[in-house]
Amino acid sequence: MKKILLLVAGGLSFAAFQSCKNEPAASHMPIDTVLGIDSSIKPGDNFFMFVNGKWYDTVSIPQSQAGVGSYSFMNYPQRQRLETILDSVSKASNKPGSIEQQLGDFYASGMDTATIEKLGYTPLKPLLNKIDAIKDQSSLLQFVAEAQKDNNGSIMGIYVGPDDKNSKINILHFSQTGLGLPDRDYYFKTDAPTLTVQAAYKQFITSLFSLTGADAATAKQQTDIVYGIEKQLAESHKTNIERRDVKANYNKMSLAAINTKTPNIGWSNYLKTLGLQADSADIQQPAYYEKLNKMLAAVTINDWKLYLKANVLSNYATALSKPFSDAAFDYSKVLTGQATRKPRAEEMVEVIDQNLGQALGQLYVKKYFSEEAKKRINELVDNLEKAYAHRIDKLDWMSDSTKAAAKEKLKAFSRKVGYPDKWRSYEKVKVGRNSYFENMVSAARNDFEYGISKLGQPVDNTEWHTTPGTVTAYNNPPLNEIVFPAGILQYPYFDISSDDATNYGGIGMVIGHEITHSFDDQGAQFDKDGNVRNWWTPDDYAKFKAKTQQVIDLYSTFTVLDTVHVKGALTVGENTADNGGIAIAYDAFKLTKQGQDSTRIDGFTPDQRFFLSIARIWRVKTRDAFMRNYVNTNSHSPAIWRVNGPLMNFGPFYKAFNVQPGDKMYRAEDQRLKIW
Repeated sequence: MKKILLLVAGGLSFAAFQSCKNEPAASHMPIDTVLGIDSSIKPGDNFFMFVNGKWYDTVSIPQSQAGVGSYSFMNYPQRQRLETILDSVSKASNKPGSIEQQLGDFYASGMDTATIEKLGYTPLKPLLNKIDAIKDQSSLLQFVAEAQKDNNGSIMGIYVGPDDKNSKINILHFSQTGLGLPDRDYYFKTDAPTLTVQAAYKQFITSLFSLTGADAATAKQQTDIVYGIEKQLAESHKTNIERRDVKANYNKMSLAAINTKTPNIGWSNYLKTLGLQADSADIQQPAYYEKLNKMLAAVTINDWKLYLKANVLSNYATALSKPFSDAAFDYSKVLTGQATRKPRAEEMVEVIDQNLGQALGQLYVKKYFSEEAKKRINELVDNLEKAYAHRIDKLDWMSDSTKAAAKEKLKAFSRKVGYPDKWRSYEKVKVGRNSYFENMVSAARNDFEYGISKLGQPVDNTEWHTTPGTVTAYNNPPLNEIVFPAGILQYPYFDISSDDATNYGGIGMVIGHEITHSFDDQGAQFDKDGNVRNWWTPDDYAKFKAKTQQVIDLYSTFTVLDTVHVKGALTVGENTADNGGIAIAYDAFKLTKQGQDSTRIDGFTPDQRFFLSIARIWRVKTRDAFMRNYVNTNSHSPAIWRVNGPLMNFGPFYKAFNVQPGDKMYRAEDQRLKIW
């Protein structure tokens, strides 16, 4: 799934989509998966399409979506569940100050499009007037800091999180920021798809200036100025691949040293405006702030004001009237291929999950998540950890001393399943039934205050960094923890009534994936206490790096669209976790009664059903535009390679489906990747 580093990783078959509830009680894998197998494809040629081909060739992506299927696209049917909850509480008579009142009124305010349309961009005018009042560099930075209080970030990428080298305490971190395009490379590539994205982004900014009063020629000229500033900032940005280097992106220094290096930023005044006191901070990408320091002196105040206006307008566009939100959608659809806007109710579910996610999560868990499921997942995690420890013992490339340290780290894991033990409070968020924009601002300010209030405080090991209803899972190296929210603990990943083969191939693979993240190219640099510290012997770490390079080399050969390849160096952590996750899940499955049996169900052996389940949980189909952006910016490989990539390296898969030389997925045994 994904890894939370520095506290920042499915199929529309009838059974998966009809009601979004766990599948009805059954003794085996839901029949749609078995019947959907495309027997015209050899398992050893393309196992993903062998399992999913019939579905893939017949399913239609809804016009309002960028894709369909499992994992993140399960959040679409998941949002239907949440919409039912929100619609219900919005119509109820709720106690003032209760989470039901906050959720219901926030939802109602967003559904009140008549009021939103009437207001246009009036709610934003006071902020735009403040930008107009900027006279010099000092007042410019004062505005940046004041806007930051409402989580309206621009040129300063601030957050509070664990110190990489002292993970028990929270410190200030500053990261590169300031861009409107998805990634720095979008400003410099000249291929046709990238130029299309650039043009769409410029049109978006031009539309925003036009909607707030500029004539066509002026709006275009203003956009060129804004884009020029962003492109200069982008020159200093590290690439996504460069940001994977944990040690190179940790640069803790004293505030005095930061001020000396970049005096134009006015760090002391900036922090004072935010109400923060700190004598040091982690400047993750120093080159960005050195560039910003120079640009603050070189770029005119009037040009900076245009940049800030574009930033404010784009940040809030979706909270304004339809012309603004449509402009934002017109840009996003070029990135995603999504043809039409989502229904308003679906958009509001996303907004509320982002702003009051744990309040909504409380209602979701009560209705849809059972304690029996939580107990069963904990049992699976126990078994996966046992299997991982045993696998470490059997490694032929690692010394005994490093094995001991690895097992200490594994033993020190903490886990979170289903939902938080301690729910976050949103009591400071002021929610009115007729004030959507103000609700958004209040929630954003609350989020910022919640984050910075942790500065200098001990790290809260109970905190969650996703909402319970989200279909995801993550590994958090500074806390040495793995997290499985209630949203993913449903079909096709997990069904409490299904057999072990299905569940170990589903959620078991996910659990193994998240455990392996603690031992991928990034996670391996953190010790059992969550600190960046070398716990390897030099020889073992050199062998490990050589093995991860093999992962990079193999995945870089996989094609996605025409000549577009997977970025092996960007996806190495997730690919390592996929390969390790399948191996560990399989070992854990073999500890079960069914795993040691050979009884067939629906004509398939237990091992075959295990692998069928793996292919089923990554049943995904996306639009090409979405996939192009995904490959450029996402640390995960596309779904087909999350299945075929690991399996072509896994011996038990070869045995289960009689994969032979000449099959397209076949790799000679001495060429198969094996790390964990």
